[in-house]
Amino acid sequence: MNPIVRNILAVLVGVIVGGIINMGIINISGSIIPLPAGVDPSNTESLQKAMPFFGPEQFIFPFLAHAIGTLAGAYAAARLAASHAKKMAYIVGAIFFMGGIAAVSMLPAPLWFSALDLIAAYFPMAWLGYRLVASKE
Repeated sequence: MNPIVRNILAVLVGVIVGGIINMGIINISGSIIPLPAGVDPSNTESLQKAMPFFGPEQFIFPFLAHAIGTLAGAYAAARLAASHAKKMAYIVGAIFFMGGIAAVSMLPAPLWFSALDLIAAYFPMAWLGYRLVASKE
């Protein structure tokens, strides 16, 4: 297979894997740490209205979803890449980072969470995903 095509596919697989893991964690989060009554986590308007009533504990799983999703996606991309594994991992991290920026702009989360999420959940996890692959080579 052409290395460029393989790298593109590696990034696509990374985004899909990371997205599935991200949504899986978000979907189970409410059963572990309940959201305020009546909040629909799949509805942006519902989240916007309820966000002022969230305690710090309600932000644990969104952070984990973003971080673990990015880590898994970056790992998959780096593992499947024909070349430039580090770049492929960072591309996945950048795609998820753009999603994080979109989420921060849509949801009125506390500044501490937005900063933590954007600083720690994307590029550091992309780096770690790459390092996990590189350490096996």
